[in-house]
Amino acid sequence: MSEYVYPVLFGIAAGVISRIVMLRTDYRQYPTYLHGKIIHIALGFIASALGAIAVPALIEEEITAITFLTLAASQFREVRNMERNTLAQLDEFELVPRGNTYIEGIAVAFESRNYLVIFTAMTTTIIYVIFNIWIAAIVAIICMIVSKILMGGGKISDIVDIEHVELTFKDEGLYIDNIYIMNIGLPERQKEILKYGMGFILKPKNFDSRSTIANLGQRQAILHDVSTALGVYRDSGTPALVPLAKRDLDDGRVGIFVLPQKKEINKAIEIIGKTPTLENAIRMPTKRKKNEEGVS
Repeated sequence: MSEYVYPVLFGIAAGVISRIVMLRTDYRQYPTYLHGKIIHIALGFIASALGAIAVPALIEEEITAITFLTLAASQFREVRNMERNTLAQLDEFELVPRGNTYIEGIAVAFESRNYLVIFTAMTTTIIYVIFNIWIAAIVAIICMIVSKILMGGGKISDIVDIEHVELTFKDEGLYIDNIYIMNIGLPERQKEILKYGMGFILKPKNFDSRSTIANLGQRQAILHDVSTALGVYRDSGTPALVPLAKRDLDDGRVGIFVLPQKKEINKAIEIIGKTPTLENAIRMPTKRKKNEEGVS
């Protein structure tokens, strides 16, 4: 039996466990239970096997075997495309869609997690070969903790303060504080909105935050998460009951209008705060200005 069998098996096991740790189904119900999880765990097994087997290949100077890592990278890019296409098709049937920015963020996250699995398996296998199983186990735990931290990302509550504000009508105009949301002409529909609707103001903590929450994809992600967690009081063909997010052009605040099935203010504030800050929506104009000043 080859001396690398146990290190490789240990590395594969560490990689699969790492993928399981990073895989969860939350209130958004994605990945789906059970088949969606099986797909991602199977891909995690393939990724961990590639990472673990690469170590003896390098030690034995089988450089051609490393080309499998290049093949893996192309395959995991296909995983990203698969996630994007699947979610884009499902999004057409959502009462409150995720939006393309949110979908792209999810697809990138699933691709990157496979690379974290490769790193965990490879590092654990190397440590096993050089030292022993006990040190490798400690390193595996550290890799899993690091992967979990990297998986987290930022949240909306990190960049804005969230405040509940009562909805008001000025003639036919629906307002959250002084932020105009939309025009509702029917008195019956106005009563429905005042009865079931909730309004929130997102106050950016700095200028960069103002630019981030101005992104339409970021705002759509907030509306989707709240509507998924608390339900939505609408059906197809009712444009007056569509949740909306509108911006105050003067100070950058964003008004969030939602119509949940369960009118729970504190729960809604918590969900808005936990909405991920989408990587594609993050803007840092102040940093760019500093860099330009440094260059000049």
